[in-house]
Amino acid sequence: MCRSHGESRAHHACGCEPHSHHHRFEHHHWPGDERGQSFGVRRPLRFLAWRLGLDDEQVAKLAEVLNELKTERAQHEVDDRRALTSLADAVQAEAFAGERAREAAKLRVASEQRVQDKVVDSLERIHAILDPEQRARLAYLLRTGALAM
Repeated sequence: MCRSHGESRAHHACGCEPHSHHHRFEHHHWPGDERGQSFGVRRPLRFLAWRLGLDDEQVAKLAEVLNELKTERAQHEVDDRRALTSLADAVQAEAFAGERAREAAKLRVASEQRVQDKVVDSLERIHAILDPEQRARLAYLLRTGALAM
């Protein structure tokens, strides 16, 4: 029994985890979204397939887009850890290593820009996959915060 929602565990076979978010998907995050958990590709794909009424061909194309976005976000996390290590090294040095710190900051900015560029590219590709009614539903999910990018 799901204590939060008073429903059986079988209800969560859709891929959502008990207690991780409301079972009706009022709030769902994209892979690596800093405001929420990183659920991976399958759950956002299932969520969007269900909410947008996607056919099998659309699901396959969307899976590719989401996978590429997930990969870019994972690379951003690697870059961020590398930058944080460089910042820590700059502070630990006998004399502050300003150039090293500036390079770390540049890495963080460039990495974040790549993620944002990938988000825009992903939305453009998703737009091309969807019909007008599905695009309207996606826009609603984004506007209401039910889906975060």
